[in-house]
Amino acid sequence: MPNFELNEEYQALSDMVRDFADRVVAPVSAKHDAEHSFPYEIVAQMGELGLFGLPFPEEFGGMGGDYFALALALEQLGRVDQSVAITLEAGVSLGAMPVHRFGTQQQKEAWLPQLTSGAALAGFGLTEPDAGSDAGRTSTRAQLQDGEWVIDGNKQFITNSGTNITTFVTATAVTGTSERKDGSVKKEISTIIVPNGTPGFTVEKPYNKVGWNASDTHPLTFTNARVPEGNLLGERGRGYANFLSILDEGRIAIAALATGTAQGCVDEAARYAKERHAFGHNIGHYQGISFKIARMQSRAHLARLAYYDAASRMLAGKPFKTEAAIAKMVASEAAMDNARDATQVFGGYGFINEFVVARHYRDSKILEVGEGTTEVQLMLIARDLGL
Repeated sequence: MPNFELNEEYQALSDMVRDFADRVVAPVSAKHDAEHSFPYEIVAQMGELGLFGLPFPEEFGGMGGDYFALALALEQLGRVDQSVAITLEAGVSLGAMPVHRFGTQQQKEAWLPQLTSGAALAGFGLTEPDAGSDAGRTSTRAQLQDGEWVIDGNKQFITNSGTNITTFVTATAVTGTSERKDGSVKKEISTIIVPNGTPGFTVEKPYNKVGWNASDTHPLTFTNARVPEGNLLGERGRGYANFLSILDEGRIAIAALATGTAQGCVDEAARYAKERHAFGHNIGHYQGISFKIARMQSRAHLARLAYYDAASRMLAGKPFKTEAAIAKMVASEAAMDNARDATQVFGGYGFINEFVVARHYRDSKILEVGEGTTEVQLMLIARDLGL
C-alpha cells in the first residue's frame, strides 16, 4: 500500500520553502505583478537556497536530490506566487534538464553549474506560431554548413528567454527530411543550443499577458543564426522525442505548482471567511461559504495525491506518462476552480489585484494550457485506454 507521508528530509525541504515563500516572496509579489518586473532578487535567493539544483547531481553543482524534491518546492512557491514558481519550474525542468538528460559530458560541464546555481537561466524553444500542441509541425530549420548550424525560424511563448541572466535557448529545428513508404515526408527534428547574443538570434519584446506578469516570456526569431556543430543537444533526429520526454516530467512539476495554487486559494479563503462578518456572524458560519471552501480543499487534496503518485512512479522507473497527464489535468483544473471560488468568497476584494486570490484568478488559466493543454492530456489518457 503506498505511503504518501513525507519523510523527514522531504518535510524539512517543504517547510523551508514554505517559510521562504511566506517571508520573502509573498511581500513583494503584488509589486512585481503590478510593475511586470522580473524578480531578480528572489531568483538570486532561490539560487542560494539550492532550489535550482535540487534534482541534479553534486558533480554539476546540484543538491543531489530528485524530481519529487523539486515538485515539493514548486507546490510551496505556487501557493503565493505563480510567476516565481514557473520561473523555477522552467529554469530546472525546461532549461537545465535537457542538458542533464541528453547533453555530452562537455556540454554538462559547460552549462549545468551556472544553471544549477541559479546564476543563469535557459529557455526551452519548442512552440512556434503554427506549431503548438502539434509540435511535430515544427518549421524552424537548421542546416549544417562548414561546421556550423545555420538556423532560421520563429518560436513563441518561451519562458526565461530574455532575462539579464538568460544564457541560452535550446531550440527544436528541422535538420533534414526523409520519404516514408507512403510517399509523405518525415521531418528529422533535432535540438540545438543557441546562446543568447548569437548574431541572428533575436529575443523579441515581451508579451503583454493576462497573468504571470513577473515571469519572463518572449517570442524568438532566428535569421541566419550560426552556432557550432557541437551545439547539437542529444542525437541528431531525436530532438522531438527527447523534448516529449522532458514534457512528461514537466507535467508533474506543473501539477505540483497548480496544487500549491489550489491550496493557497483554500488557505486564503478560509482565513478571510473567519475574519469577514456579515449578518451577525463570520461568513464561514454560513454553509454557502463553508461548503464552497470544503470543496476547494477536496480538490487540492486530490491534486496532491495525483502528483505524488505520478512522481513516485517516475522515481521508481515505472511508466508514468498517463499518471503525469492525469495529475497535470486534475491539478490545473483544481487551481482554476479554486481561484474562481476564492475570488467569490472575497467578494469585491477578490477583484483587487493586490490580493493574492485575484492574482491566482488571472494566473491560473495558463495552467490549463502551458506544457500541454487539458485537451492534450485527455488525448494521452484516452490513448492509454486504447481509444
